[in-house]
Amino acid sequence: MTTTVKTMKTSETEEPEGRSAFLAARRSSTAVELTMTVLTVAVAVLIAFLVVLATGKDASGALNALLTGPLDRTPRIGRWLADATTLSLLGLSVAIPFRARQISLGAEGQVYAGALASALVAIHVPLPPVAAVLVPLGAAALAGAALGAVPGVMKARLGANEIVATLMLNAVVVRVFDYLLTDHLKSPASAAIQSDPVRPDSALPLLSDFFGVPLDQANVGLFGMLAVAAAVWFLLARTPLGYRIRMTGSNPEFALYGGIDVPRTIEWSFVIGGALAGLAGAHLALGVYGGLQPDMAGGLAFEGIVVALLARNNPVGVVAAALLYSYLRVGGDVMEQQTDVGSEAVTIIQAVIVLLVTARALPELVKRHLARKEAGR
Repeated sequence: MTTTVKTMKTSETEEPEGRSAFLAARRSSTAVELTMTVLTVAVAVLIAFLVVLATGKDASGALNALLTGPLDRTPRIGRWLADATTLSLLGLSVAIPFRARQISLGAEGQVYAGALASALVAIHVPLPPVAAVLVPLGAAALAGAALGAVPGVMKARLGANEIVATLMLNAVVVRVFDYLLTDHLKSPASAAIQSDPVRPDSALPLLSDFFGVPLDQANVGLFGMLAVAAAVWFLLARTPLGYRIRMTGSNPEFALYGGIDVPRTIEWSFVIGGALAGLAGAHLALGVYGGLQPDMAGGLAFEGIVVALLARNNPVGVVAAALLYSYLRVGGDVMEQQTDVGSEAVTIIQAVIVLLVTARALPELVKRHLARKEAGR
């Protein structure tokens, strides 16, 4: 009897201690990832500075414009925040399939699908004030999720290569988008190829209206993005589906042995990722452009992949990486305007970031390979 009581007391005290240690380790891991993200960007900027210096151009002036330009004027700050909002959503959309060890490159098509769905509702469907924003956002999420489900089912049920499937689907969706916009949705009141503007009730409110300073295209989507990032963190860290996604990505064989439906988990990772990319498209259509335009994503989808890699698929890190990355994008434009250094310097920074992230991932890949060889003996 005494032994049983002692055992119960021991287990009751050890469980909170174990949980506290687990949470402390998770917080430490997040802090390390954030630190590594900042260091990676800093090293990339330094290398770009040295390259510009070697060309004989004004490297100091270029670096100053790159690092301080986005904060010189409030419209530039607004551009930075709007760009970071879209990139964060795209990074989160890529990070979820990546956590399930699925290389999804379908964010581009999902962005256009989300932009198209949200704009069609926001332009042609009259709705009450609050629903006028929520319904187009829901339509965008559903369109992105449906598009994400296609390669997810193909990979999980048919064994198709997800890289090929998502890239080919991107090409189809973008061409359909261009065709609809050019031949059916073009505004007759505009000489340029663009749709009618969205209804005022459906447009995302600008931050300028709240703060009284010109913040360009920055809008309340910024706060929505932060809420989405928190929801993704909660999903991955605190829910059964998040556990299944993480286990599938860590060791699919063990996950299958433990009773996890791996194919269904893969499908869900694509669906959720697609929904987030659709929301990124809605942010562009309802907040940044106020309608549809050709090439409105402008390669942002693939830069979202860089953001996810830079953050090591950590939802908190994705937001930080998107802020840093967007800052460099806006700074690159300022640098090109104010100095004789072109935007190629930012391209160098992007390339170095990818190389450094790959170098960070290399030791982990080697460890996994050696562990598999050891297990196979």
